[in-house]
Amino acid sequence: MSVLNAKEPIGPLEKRWKKHLFDLALVAPQNRNKHKIIVIGTGLAGASLCATLGEAGYQVDSFCFQDSPRRAHSIAAQGGINATKNYQNDGDSIWRLFYDTIKGGDFRARESNVYRLAQLSANIIDQAVAQGVPFAREYSGYLANRSFGGTQVSRTFYARGQTGQQLLLGAYGAMSRQIQNGQVTHHSRSEMLEVITIDGKARGVIVRNLVSGKLDVYLADCVVLCTGGYSNAYYLSTNAKGCNTSAIWRAYKKGAYFANPSFTQIHPTCIPPTFEDQSKLTLMSESLRNDGRIWAPKNKADCTKKPSEIKEQDRDYFLERLYPAFANLVPRDVASRAVKHICDEGRGVGSKIHGKRLGVYLDFSNIIDKTGLEAVEEKYGNLFEMYQRITDENPCETPMKIYPAPHYSMGGLWVDYNLMTTLDGLFAGGEANFSDHGANRLGASALMQGLADGYFILPHTIANYLARNTFDEVDVNHPQVKQSFEKVEQRINQLMNAPDAQHSPEYFHQRLGKILWDACGMSREASKLEQAIEDIEHLKDQFWQQIKITGIDQDFNQTLERAGRVADFLELGILMCKDALGREESCGAHAREEYLSAAGEAKRDDENFSYVSAWEYQDQDDLRHEEHLNFEFIKPTTRNYK
Repeated sequence: MSVLNAKEPIGPLEKRWKKHLFDLALVAPQNRNKHKIIVIGTGLAGASLCATLGEAGYQVDSFCFQDSPRRAHSIAAQGGINATKNYQNDGDSIWRLFYDTIKGGDFRARESNVYRLAQLSANIIDQAVAQGVPFAREYSGYLANRSFGGTQVSRTFYARGQTGQQLLLGAYGAMSRQIQNGQVTHHSRSEMLEVITIDGKARGVIVRNLVSGKLDVYLADCVVLCTGGYSNAYYLSTNAKGCNTSAIWRAYKKGAYFANPSFTQIHPTCIPPTFEDQSKLTLMSESLRNDGRIWAPKNKADCTKKPSEIKEQDRDYFLERLYPAFANLVPRDVASRAVKHICDEGRGVGSKIHGKRLGVYLDFSNIIDKTGLEAVEEKYGNLFEMYQRITDENPCETPMKIYPAPHYSMGGLWVDYNLMTTLDGLFAGGEANFSDHGANRLGASALMQGLADGYFILPHTIANYLARNTFDEVDVNHPQVKQSFEKVEQRINQLMNAPDAQHSPEYFHQRLGKILWDACGMSREASKLEQAIEDIEHLKDQFWQQIKITGIDQDFNQTLERAGRVADFLELGILMCKDALGREESCGAHAREEYLSAAGEAKRDDENFSYVSAWEYQDQDDLRHEEHLNFEFIKPTTRNYK
C-alpha cells in the first residue's frame, strides 16, 4: 500500500493558503479564452465555479442531468451555512470553526484543508450578500445567526428553511450572466457517462442527451466533477431520486482514487418511513434542534398513545439527559445513534416498519409557549408547512416524528490540496470529493464547502494546472476518444439486451439498499459486512442477467438512465462494505459493534486507523492505499459532548 501525497503546504497553519496562492501559477488574462474547461454538475460547487471561471475569461462547457441548473439538489439544503463572523460575540473564530469541524469529523480529515475552509467561510457570506441572497437579519440590520449540532456558538447564517435554494439562485444568477456573455455554454438534460483520458490526462467526457438518447463527445483541457454525493446507494435516503454516483464512479474506473467510500452520514431529523415500500425520505432541517426538544416515552406501553396523552414525567428527553453540555445540539452521528438506541429498546413511536417503530418526537411546545407562535413560524414556518403537507399533522399542535436516514457522503474522489484527483486534469469539488468532513459532517458545512471550492479554491488551482501544462489538439477521431465512445456504446447495448430480462432497476436498487442499510448503515460488524459483500456480488450478477429495459436507447428512456445508475451503485456498494470491513474501529458516524465504548459511543483507534483509505480500481480486486493524517495543531482526543 502506497502513501499518498496530499501536497499540503508547510509552515504556520493560518498562512498556508495565502502562501500557496502566491506560489500557484497564473494564466494571463489575454490567454484565458484559449482554454476550455468542462464542469459536470451545477449545484453550488458547479454553478459558482462556472460563474467564476466565466468571469475570469475561460471558455466553459457545463452539464447537468436536470432540466435546469436551478434543479440541482443543493436547493434541498434547508438550515443554513456556517461562517466565522462572530456577530453574536460569543467566542467564535476561524480557529474554533476549524476545531469544531475537525472534532466533529472525529479527527479523520486533513488539517490544512479544514483550516482553509474556515478561513474562506466569511468570504462566502460577503459574496452571497453581494449577490442579493436574502439572509435573515436582526432588528439592528446584522445578519442573524443560529446554532447547529456540534457547536456551542451561533455561526449559522440562514434564509428561513430555504438557505440552499437561495444560495443556488445567487450562484445560478452569476452563472447565467456568463452564459449570456458567451463564456459558459450550458447543456441541461445531459448525463456524463465516461471520462476521456488521453496520455494519462483527463481531456473530455462522453455525454448522453437524455431527451434524444444521442451520445456526444466534448473535449477540453481539463474536467471538473461537481456531481454531489452517493447516499442514494441506500435507496431510501434524503437525496433527490436522481442523485447518483455515476460520474465519480466512471472517474474511479479511469484512475481516480475513491476515498473513504464507507464514510456516509446518517441525519437524525428525517421524517420516518410510513410503509415498507416507500421510495424516498424527507429531511427536516437540523436547525429545528435549536428550539425543538427530542423525547421518547419512558414506558413502552405509552408508545401507541397520542403524545398529548403522555405526561411530562413519563417523557424521556434523552439527549438532554445523556449530553447535558450540548443537549439537543449534539453532532448528527451522536444524535442518530441515540435515537436508534431508543427505538431498538422498543420505545419508538409511529408506524411499524419490519416490526419496529421507527420514530421519536421533536417537540416545539416549550418554545411556542415562551416566544409565541408567530416568532417560531418566522424561523421555521416553511419547514412546518412542508412537514404538515407530508404527514397531515401540524407540528405547532402535535410534535414532529423523526428518525435517522442516509443523508450526506463524506467519502468521494480523493483529492490533494489543489482539489485534483489522482487522474491528471480531473478535479472534484463539493460533495463529490472527500476533503473536508472526515468521518462525520457538522451541520451547515456542506454549503460552505461547495461554495468555497467553487468561488475561491478551484478557480486558482485549475489556473495553476493550465499554466503548468501544454495541451495537444485532439478531436473526435483520436484513437482514445473512439475507444471511450465504443466502450459507452457497448455498456448501453449490454443494459438493453440482458439474456433473461425480468426486473426493473427499482427492483435491484431496493434490494441493494436494504443490504447496505442493514450491514453498512448506522451499525456495522464484520460478519454482516462479509455477508453483504457476497450478497451484493450475487445481486450484481443477477442484475446483468435480468435487468429489463423497455423502449430504445436512441430516445427519451428514463428506465435506461436508472439502470445505468443502479449498475454503478451495485459496484460502489461492494466497495463501501470492503472499506467498512477494513476499518476496525468506530469513528464518527460509523459504529462498528465490535469497537464501541462501554457507554455505546464510537471508539477510535488512532494508532492503526488515522488515515484516509483511498481505493484504486483494479479489474480483479480493488487496491487500498493510505494517506496518513498528521495532526500538528490539534491533538486528537475522545469526543465528549457531555
